[in-house]
Amino acid sequence: MKTYINKFYNYSLIIMTLIFISSCSEDDAAPAEENEEEVITDVKLVFTPASGSVVEATAQDPDGGGVQELQVSGPINLVSGTAYTLTFEIMNNLETPGEDIGEEILEEGAEHQIFFSFTDGAFTNPTGNGNIDNASGSVNYNDTDANGNPLGLSTSWTAGDALSSGSFTVRLQHQPDAKTSISTANTGDTDFELVFVLNIQ
Repeated sequence: MKTYINKFYNYSLIIMTLIFISSCSEDDAAPAEENEEEVITDVKLVFTPASGSVVEATAQDPDGGGVQELQVSGPINLVSGTAYTLTFEIMNNLETPGEDIGEEILEEGAEHQIFFSFTDGAFTNPTGNGNIDNASGSVNYNDTDANGNPLGLSTSWTAGDALSSGSFTVRLQHQPDAKTSISTANTGDTDFELVFVLNIQ
């Protein structure tokens, strides 16, 4: 009887040891790499004309790392008939000093694209209403990623006739392993979508 108990004890001990070792090796395994969305606290749109005044529009996250989204501040006020180059300043100011997310987006261009939507007819170039609803919509991209697909950190716009309280939307999509020449504004995850009031005078 004593021998049986000892054998049972030994077998139990071996089984428990194997379970423990197996558990430890699973815990030590490296986690799968994740493509996390960027942390963005501040976005500035900069419309630069060939001559005349630069126009800026901003959005800021009021609670930093909290649950609130970026909040748009003020309208975009453009001058009719004026050609602009639109660029972005995209920051994570939870870091000290602030982290330039625009540089990261540029480096990871094959995983990102900025899409645009605007009041139909607001611009004479591009025409239409953008490419958020329809990926084939006209947008004048000045930059591309390493694969030759549009990026959107620099675009060109010519303001149309006078407009009051139109809209201008920018959407940054994060598209790891999904971006192609036919990607849409619904491909991947949205890092931000900002809707500004657009006035043209």
